[in-house]
Amino acid sequence: MMWLTLGGGFLATLTTVPTPAPGCEVVVTLPATHAPALAPGKPPQANAGEASLVIRLPKAACWTSPIPHPRHPTPITIKPTPIPEAPPSPTPKPETPPSPAPKPKPAPTRTKGEIAAAAALAKLGTPFSWGGGAPSGPTRGVGRGANTTGFDCSGLALYAWSRAGVKLTHYTGAQFRQGRRIPLSGLRKGDLVFFGGGTGDPTHVGLYLGSGIMIHAPKTGDVVRKSQFLNSSYYRSVYRGAVRPG
Repeated sequence: MMWLTLGGGFLATLTTVPTPAPGCEVVVTLPATHAPALAPGKPPQANAGEASLVIRLPKAACWTSPIPHPRHPTPITIKPTPIPEAPPSPTPKPETPPSPAPKPKPAPTRTKGEIAAAAALAKLGTPFSWGGGAPSGPTRGVGRGANTTGFDCSGLALYAWSRAGVKLTHYTGAQFRQGRRIPLSGLRKGDLVFFGGGTGDPTHVGLYLGSGIMIHAPKTGDVVRKSQFLNSSYYRSVYRGAVRPG
């Protein structure tokens, strides 16, 4: 016998009854008020407020072990097994933004003298031309330099310093007074170094490069070149001093 819970808290019993033929009969007993819902149109057998209905089952559907009536029958409520919820997806960690590319170090600021020295070095090998040279570069000279495009010594100096934004006169004697006098021990790149002329205006000028070397335009037939003047007996004997333009 089995006990079933019906709506409203009523109990129904299912009893298996063996039959001579293969199979069995199931007797369903429940309150008479619920009989029409179990088998509409089939008149159940009523007995003291209960109704019984006989259902014939094939053998495969029969059970033989009786289920004992509990001492205190309690309606059994079958609760559906809840489907476990999927665990929440872990919150993705915010991506660490890539480190910004290091900013390039600014190029070291060059002094005006360094700019002038570099401009002069770019003209190495340019022919000497008497009276030649301008802020724009080498030019045809005058007199014996009329047929040559190039620089004389003061023309190279004014061109180089014009690249640094400093205007000089195209004459060695004037350039000797266009700047601050610098002692030999304090020379820096681009400083103008002067030679010759006795006690009058100097007759030659070059641009200091460092380590006792200058760049200059020496004489007709020569080219712009570098010369070691500190170790030269000639240049040291006629050295007049140095000026820093600007």
